Amino acid sequence: ALLRAVNVGGNVLPMPTLAEMCRSAGFERARTYIASGNALFTSRLGARKVKSALESRLADYLGKPIDVHVRTAAELAAVLAANPFPEAPPSRTVAVFLEEPPPAGAVEAVRGRKRETLALGTREIYVVYPDGIAASKLVIPAARTGTARNMNTVARLAALAAAL
Repeated sequence: ALLRAVNVGGNVLPMPTLAEMCRSAGFERARTYIASGNALFTSRLGARKVKSALESRLADYLGKPIDVHVRTAAELAAVLAANPFPEAPPSRTVAVFLEEPPPAGAVEAVRGRKRETLALGTREIYVVYPDGIAASKLVIPAARTGTARNMNTVARLAALAAAL
């Protein structure tokens, strides 16, 4: 589970609390990876039920809605393998995880683009930030409710998920 906008903008969520939320939802082998809202676990529930269970607990804890994007171990591996920018630095290349496939025209609709490069994935938008994400003014309307992870994080999450 990839959480959007935790530990930024006042949405403080300790990772041990997130792991406990996962366990209380009945997910097994729950653990987290770095403080950006990445939870790994096993569950017999489908993605929609996992999403609903976590979003409900997060709203109770934080007092506002937090979007959760659920991917299986195989889906994380596929996101990593499909990276259209394998030669770009992985720390400056992100996958923005979305709930649905990105809409046609998503790349053309961006604003503030300088040297960034974008490509559409299955349920992701890949972005290379050659000058770093902090220096970018890029606005991607299609990614408004998405959550981004750099390729280093995606690779680590894919490996950890596969080990579950």
